[in-house]
Amino acid sequence: MSNSDHNTPADHHDDGKPQRPLPPHKRRSRHLAAFGITAFAILALGAAAGAGGMRLARPSLELAPMTPVAISAIQDWSLVTVKGKVAEVFGNKFIVQDDSGRALVETGPSGDNGKLVKVNDAISVQGRFENGFLHASYLVRQDGSIEALGPAGGPPHRGPLEDMLRHVKP
Repeated sequence: MSNSDHNTPADHHDDGKPQRPLPPHKRRSRHLAAFGITAFAILALGAAAGAGGMRLARPSLELAPMTPVAISAIQDWSLVTVKGKVAEVFGNKFIVQDDSGRALVETGPSGDNGKLVKVNDAISVQGRFENGFLHASYLVRQDGSIEALGPAGGPPHRGPLEDMLRHVKP
């Protein structure tokens, strides 16, 4: 090594101009900017992961038509399609009957006028069976026309504790 290498101050560039150290407020702003960018990236990744998780956890779409099941074979808290004749109509509710039994069908606001179905109509009903009611999502008439009534069961009217306990059999 030569003497000139040892005599060069550390605060000089190769071109001979002195390099001034950054003032403390500029160093702090660079650190804050780096922290902000890192925090934003972490939040964006978290939001993307949350959105992906919700997409995977959300219930699958109901598809009409499904294979009809006998009314006597319906299990509580299941998505089903039943096929039969309308036995009675009560406003937005009606009774559908097949060879195995009868089920009370709730149509929600779409059936409030009582003109959605008529007695003796041959019909298929798809929906969610909960608490003794078949909450209709779709009605399929004998001519093949489909009436979409909305989501099966609608929003839950109970809290999370009741949701957990509904699966526990005494």
